Amino acid sequence: MARTSGTQEDYVRPIRRLAVGCLVLILLFIFILWRIDSPRAERVRAQLVDWVVPNFDWALVPVTETVNLVRGFQSYAALQRQNGDLRDELQRMKAWKEAALQLEQENAKLLDLNKVRLDPALTVVTGQVLADSGSPFRQSVLLNVGGLRDGIMDGWAVTDGLGLAGRVSGVGDRSSRVLLLTDSASRIPVTIQPSGQRAVLSGDNSALPVLDFIEAPEEVRPGDRVISSGDGRVFPAGLLVGGVVLARDGRLRLRLAADYERLEFLRVLRSPVVSGIDAPAELIGPLLPDNTAVVDEDATDG
Repeated sequence: MARTSGTQEDYVRPIRRLAVGCLVLILLFIFILWRIDSPRAERVRAQLVDWVVPNFDWALVPVTETVNLVRGFQSYAALQRQNGDLRDELQRMKAWKEAALQLEQENAKLLDLNKVRLDPALTVVTGQVLADSGSPFRQSVLLNVGGLRDGIMDGWAVTDGLGLAGRVSGVGDRSSRVLLLTDSASRIPVTIQPSGQRAVLSGDNSALPVLDFIEAPEEVRPGDRVISSGDGRVFPAGLLVGGVVLARDGRLRLRLAADYERLEFLRVLRSPVVSGIDAPAELIGPLLPDNTAVVDEDATDG
C-alpha cells in the first residue's frame, strides 16, 4: 500500500509540472502574439478571437445573470427606501389634514360666535385654464368663464389658490383673458411687510417681476413678504403676491407665490364695482359759470 501510494505521487507530480509549464508557454505565446505589430499577426489574432469568443458565450451567462441579479436587488432596495419615504410623507400629510380640519372647525365656531356675514362681493368664480399666449412677449392665459354666463368684469383679481396670479384683461361671453403679473403691461401697487413700504410691481416678461418706486429701499430685505396694497382700488388689499429676492443685477425683484408652471385652475375674485370716469368734466372738476355776457354788458356801459 505504501508503495502504491508513492507510485501515484511520483506520477502526479510530473504531470502537474508539465501542465503548469504548458500553461505558461501558452500564455507567453499569446502575450508575444498580441505584442507583434504585423499584418499577418493581426489576421491570426482576428481569427483566434472569432473562434474563441463565440464559443465562450456559455461562460458569460453566469456573469450576466449575476449582474442582473445584483441590479435587481439594488432596484428593490431603492423601491423599498422610496416606499418608506412615501409612507412617512403620507403620515405627515395626514397630520396636516387633521390640523387643517381642526382649524376649519375652529374658524367656523368663531364666525358663528361673532355672527360674521361675509361680503357677497368677495366671492370667487373658479375657471379652468384653456390655453396660454405661447408668446415670450405676452404673458396671459385664457379661462373658460366669461361675462355673459358668469358675470366676469375687467380688472378683477385672479389667484391660483396660493397667491395673486394676475387680473382679468378682456372678457367674452364664455371666456376671459387673464393678464399675468409677469407681463410687461402689468403694474400693480403692493405693500412690503414688515417694513410697510409701498412699491409698484412691474412685469418684464421674466419669472421675477421688478419692485419699482420703493419709498425706502434700504429697509427692504430679501425674504420680506409682499401683499397687495389696495391703492387705487385696483385689487383688494391683503392678497399674497410673493417674497422679495435680490437679483443678480442688484435690483429687488419678487418671487411670485403663484405657481405659474402649474396653472390649471384659477379663481376670479369678485370685486366691488369701481365707478368710472365717463366725461372730461368729471376729471377736471365742475365747469365755472359763463361770465361772457356780464363782461359784454360792462363793456357796453363803458
